[in-house]
Amino acid sequence: MTKSTPSSKTASPATRKTLEELRSQRWFAAADLRAFGHRSRALQMGYDRREFMGKPVIGILNTWSDIAPCHGHFKQRVEEVKRGVWQAGGFPIELPAISLAENFVKPTTMLYRNFLAMEAEELIRSHPVDGAVLMGGCDKTTPGLIMGATSAGLSSGVPFIYMPAGAMLRGNWGGKVLGSGSDVWKYWAEKQAGNITEAQWGEMEEGIARSYGTCMTMGTAATMMSIADVLGLSLPGASSIPAADAGHSRMAAQSGMRIVEMVWEGLTPDKILSRASFDNALATHMALAGSTNCMIHLIAMAGRAGIDVSLDDFDAWSRKVPVLANLRPSGEFLMEDFFYAGGLRAMLSEMRSHLQLSTMTVTGKTLGENLEGAPNWQPEVIRPMSNPLSTPDQGGGGTAILRGNLAPNGCVIKPSAAEPHLLKHTGPALVFETYDEMAGQIDREDLAVTRDHVLVLKNAGPVGGPGMPEWGMLPIPKVLLKQGVRDMLRISDARMSGTSYGACILHVSPEAYVKGPLAAVKTGDLISVDVEARTIHLHVDDAEIAQRIAAWRAPNRDYPRGYGWMFARHITQADKGCDFDFLEGTAPVAEPEIH
Repeated sequence: MTKSTPSSKTASPATRKTLEELRSQRWFAAADLRAFGHRSRALQMGYDRREFMGKPVIGILNTWSDIAPCHGHFKQRVEEVKRGVWQAGGFPIELPAISLAENFVKPTTMLYRNFLAMEAEELIRSHPVDGAVLMGGCDKTTPGLIMGATSAGLSSGVPFIYMPAGAMLRGNWGGKVLGSGSDVWKYWAEKQAGNITEAQWGEMEEGIARSYGTCMTMGTAATMMSIADVLGLSLPGASSIPAADAGHSRMAAQSGMRIVEMVWEGLTPDKILSRASFDNALATHMALAGSTNCMIHLIAMAGRAGIDVSLDDFDAWSRKVPVLANLRPSGEFLMEDFFYAGGLRAMLSEMRSHLQLSTMTVTGKTLGENLEGAPNWQPEVIRPMSNPLSTPDQGGGGTAILRGNLAPNGCVIKPSAAEPHLLKHTGPALVFETYDEMAGQIDREDLAVTRDHVLVLKNAGPVGGPGMPEWGMLPIPKVLLKQGVRDMLRISDARMSGTSYGACILHVSPEAYVKGPLAAVKTGDLISVDVEARTIHLHVDDAEIAQRIAAWRAPNRDYPRGYGWMFARHITQADKGCDFDFLEGTAPVAEPEIH
C-alpha cells in the first residue's frame, strides 16, 4: 500500500514501521482460519477489503452518552475524527467507553475514573488496534482515558492522541457574564442571604450553560485538558478551542489524520511522557491556578508512565511559578476569553523560562517548536510574567500542600481562590461526621457558629465517601451569610469542584474513615493553619488523638458485592493518586493470543 509522507523531521523512512509490523495484521493478514473469520466479519459489516486491509486500524474511544452535556457534540466529532483517519489512509473503528457525566453520576464520577481507565486499557489491548484517539474532556474522562491508554501503550506499543471536548460558551444573565460552578456558588450564597429572588435564580438556570462543552471556568475539566495538552498528548492548543467553535471540528479531523502518522512513526507514549513533560505539567498547573483535583489525577497519570510525582512536587512548583491565567475562580475571565487571547500556547510562551522545551509531543515536534509564533493578544487575560495575577510569595501561589498532625500525608488548599486573611488562622472546630449531618445542620438559624470557626467534614474520602465526592466546599452557614460572611476556613478529606473557591482545605490524608487523625477532631478543638509555613495543626496532644481514634467508629460504607466492594479494598489514598493498587506500575501485560 501507499504510505503517507512523514509529517515531521523526527520520522524518517528508515524509522517508519512496515505494514507487516502493524499490530492489526495479526488479526487480518494471516492465512489461517481465524483471520478468515476476522475478514469475513468485517465484510459482513459492509466494508470492502480495500477499506480495511493493509491499513492502520485506529480505535476511537468515544465517551459520548445522552446524559453527558460536556460531550453532547461527540456524535458529530467522532465522524470528523473518522474523516481524518480515512483521509490519512487509516481504518477507523469507534469503541464506546463509559461516559462519566460529572453533573449526573452519583455519588461521584471519581468512583468510576479507574473503571474508565480499566476499560480504555482493555479496549485497546483486546481489539486489532494500531493507534487510538481518546475523546474526552469532562473531569474524570481525561485522566481515566490517559491512564488506561498509557498502560496499554507501554505494553502493546500503541500510540494515542487525545482529542479534548472543549469548553462551553460563556454564560449570561441580566447582562452579566456567568461562569459555570463558580457563579453558581456565588449566587446561591446571595440567594440564601435573601439577595436573589426565585425568579432571578430560574433565569440563571436558563442562561449559565448555553452550549455543549465542559465548564468554561478553570475547573477540573479545563485544567486536565490543558495538562494533557502541555504533556504533548494533544494537538498544540487543542485544549483551548471552545466546543462550539468551527475550529473544534477541524481539530477533531486533524487528530484523526495525525494518529495515522503516529502509528507509522511508532510515536508511542514512552517517547512523549517523561519526567520533563510532567514537570512542564506541574508548572502549567500553577500558572493556571488549576483545579486541586489535578493533584490526584496527575500523580495517577504519572504513575502509569513509571514516573514518580508527589505532593511535594506540586508544592515546590507552587513556590516558583506565578499565576498568569486571569480565569475564574481565581480571576476574572472565562475559557472563551482565554481562547481569544491566544489560549494555552500563548500562556506557555509567556512562561517559557519555567518549561523544558525539548520534550516530545504527538506532532513529532518538541514543545518549543510547537510554541513558535504564539502571540498573547490580551495581556489582561493571559498575564505576562512581569505582571502576574498573583505570586508565590506570601502563600499566593496556585496550590499549597500543608502537613501537620492533622494531615501527616498532606492536604491541599488553593490560596489564590481564598480570602487572604484566612491563609493564617486559628479557630475552634465545628465538626460534622457525615455530609448528611452537615446538610441537616448548616442552615439552622440557631447554629452555634462564628466567622472564626473552622468547619470540619469527615468520612468524605476515597473509602469514606465512597469515592471522594466533591463535598469539600462546605456551604457557609446561613446565619453567617446573613451577616455578610462569604468565606471561612473549611477542612475535609473530600475533593471540591475545580470551579469552586474559598479557603477550603481538601484531600486530608489519611482520610478519617481509615482512622487518620481527622477522625479524632471534636467540636471545640482548636485548629491552626499557616499556608505560608505550609502547616496545619490540631491543638490536641498525640496521646489524646490516639485514644480518640481507638474509640471512634466509622459509619457503615461496606458494599456486599460488585464494583464498590472492589473499589473499597483496592483504592489508594489521595496523596498516592487514588489509583487501584493492582493497576499501578508499568509491568507489561502480554499481547492477546489469537487462535
